Amino acid sequence: MKLLNVEVVLNRKEDVQQAESEDGILKELDDKTTSYAILSHRWGAEVTYKEMIGLMKMEEQKRDEVRKRDGYQKIIKSCEQAEKDGYKWLWIDTCCIDKRSSSELSEAINAMYRWYQNAQVCYAYLNDVDESVFPTEHDNSKFAKSKGRPEWFMRGWTLQELIAPKQVEFFNKDWVPIGNKQRLAPTLQGITGVPRDVLTDGLVGKRLSVAQIMSWAAGRVTKRVEDRAYSLMGLFGVKMPMLYGEGKNAFRRLQLKIIKESSDHSIFAWG
Repeated sequence: MKLLNVEVVLNRKEDVQQAESEDGILKELDDKTTSYAILSHRWGAEVTYKEMIGLMKMEEQKRDEVRKRDGYQKIIKSCEQAEKDGYKWLWIDTCCIDKRSSSELSEAINAMYRWYQNAQVCYAYLNDVDESVFPTEHDNSKFAKSKGRPEWFMRGWTLQELIAPKQVEFFNKDWVPIGNKQRLAPTLQGITGVPRDVLTDGLVGKRLSVAQIMSWAAGRVTKRVEDRAYSLMGLFGVKMPMLYGEGKNAFRRLQLKIIKESSDHSIFAWG
């Protein structure tokens, strides 16, 4: 996996004369032997891989535009938190995958659950939470677009990003810490339907039906229809190639893949 060098990112925040190479800002490392933090968030105006490695070589006007994006500020704040917590490396899906390469994107999506699982800590950034405490109750006035909950809980990809990591720290829109997965497990169970023991200990060793795991994803949405299937692969421990453009056939392929590896026919309850 390609990881951001936290020190380099923060140093170049001020030094516009410094033009690092790709090797300086991002480095290919083994997720099994490297200590790193990882970000979980709702996408908005983000910074791409190409922009991240070429930021200091851009014309000043373009560079300033990139730096003003919410996505760039997320990168900086995530790096600051990682540095504070003692981590030298950080992974963010927006800028650590070269999505121009279909093979790199496919490899990353198939490995993503493992990457979140092997991270020392996951920072869950709730960009629509103003308060300095975790929002434990439904609030349709504040979260009208996401069924009374922070939007992070309604997205397809964030389900595995909640379950896979050993440690998840939640932050509000100003990067104030508002709780962690272990302490908030009872509340998170009520919000997501994921059992408390799965939240605290993970999926390993649990006797869970396919239908039960699928039920956790019910009501969650993804921008692309294929991601409804791709975002669930890690939860079922299956891998398959990414074929963006295949539409709903992605979910049928996921079902067939699960059937090949499981005798649990409860999957047929989900279409």
